[in-house]
Amino acid sequence: MRATASAFGFLLLLAMANPATADQPAFVKKAHTYKTVGDLKIQADVYRADDTTVRPVLVWIHGGALVTGNRAGVPKNLLDLCRQEGFALVSIDYRLAPEVKLPDIISDVDDAFRWLREDGPKLLNIDPNRMIVSGGSAGGYLTLMVGTRLKPKPKALVAYWGYGDVDGDWLSKPSEHYRKAVPLISKEEALKGVGVKAITGSEPDFDGKARGRYYHYLRQNGIWTKEVTGFDPVTDKAKLDTYCPVRIVTDKYPSTLMIHGTDDTDVPYERSVEMGKAFHDKLVGYELLTVKGAGHGLSGGDKKLVDDTHATVIEFIRARLKPAK
Repeated sequence: MRATASAFGFLLLLAMANPATADQPAFVKKAHTYKTVGDLKIQADVYRADDTTVRPVLVWIHGGALVTGNRAGVPKNLLDLCRQEGFALVSIDYRLAPEVKLPDIISDVDDAFRWLREDGPKLLNIDPNRMIVSGGSAGGYLTLMVGTRLKPKPKALVAYWGYGDVDGDWLSKPSEHYRKAVPLISKEEALKGVGVKAITGSEPDFDGKARGRYYHYLRQNGIWTKEVTGFDPVTDKAKLDTYCPVRIVTDKYPSTLMIHGTDDTDVPYERSVEMGKAFHDKLVGYELLTVKGAGHGLSGGDKKLVDDTHATVIEFIRARLKPAK
């Protein structure tokens, strides 16, 4: 049977999208369930070469203010790095607030790393002793939390525009930025985006825009801390210490690279500066890559400076996961 020109073109594009040769196995993605709560399967996507070689692993934790987002949101440059260097990349889901509160979210993250440590070597052919943990925004926060909890500690952490507290004024008081930049959202409208049943954000009917409106409502009214953590930022401050990495850093904390723009209106740049001070006080190795004039996600920053910053991150990860020659 002779293939048509259009069919040949499709096959060529398919091969280019997922190149593989006899010397280079295909880079594939497979979903795994690492935890089940009731009838909810909490999953992780594992990206790796389609072989049985034991690989170093980069773990990605998605952002979304702990109320939205899912494991599909993996930065392309990190996937490209892992494909090129032969690393595995694992992107995890976790249950979202407000249907569950912060302690349950942290327990999901803990269980994901327990699964990677216990089942990863045989099931995924990864080496959990050669691991870097990374995440953006709320995922950057969860990455910093991992540094306080995971033992043995990972090779390093990479926190993109993250934060080390969940009860500061920036979260527990009305945000002037969101009250001006976004039309005020009523409680009735906000609650349309959430429900009662726990979700991970990977459900087929997930409405990210509605969840975003709920987040803006929380920030406009200064109630993110209470609604997401389940604790009052004034009367329960001692209980929140456990969930604020900036207050519980020790000298056992892993080496950390932070990335942040100075004009971030969602997660203030000062949040990373404060983490840096905590690291300095405890003699923890760290670096803060500052992008002057950039907003959240480095939006609006000088292109060359942003590109150079991402390149520095890639080299940081590569150097720590590649085997010594």
